[in-house]
Amino acid sequence: MAMQGARRTNVRLPPEVNRILYVRNLPYKITTEEMYDIFGKYGAIRQIRMGTASDTKGTAYVVYEDIFDAKNACEHLSGFNVCNRYLVVLYYQPTKMKMDKEKKKKDIEQTKKKYGV
Repeated sequence: MAMQGARRTNVRLPPEVNRILYVRNLPYKITTEEMYDIFGKYGAIRQIRMGTASDTKGTAYVVYEDIFDAKNACEHLSGFNVCNRYLVVLYYQPTKMKMDKEKKKKDIEQTKKKYGV
């Protein structure tokens, strides 16, 4: 264990690697306990937040205690089959997500103007 900890300190991770994972394409009926079972195999989890609103259903945020556990989970669970649905596991990047929302709003406004809605 001590050797593994020493090896981790010398590793440079890409800038997008984060302790927080954004998970999409989840089955709507998956429970929090099942999420802890699936993601807990890769390390200690601090928190899981699942989307409950109509536009966020099927998504979740998984926060790991250690960044290397999150990296391992992202590598192994991206494309994992749960109830005949393949998970999309990404690193949470708040700056990109905010830009996407702003861009979508602009696109919607342009479409509304174009079609007179």
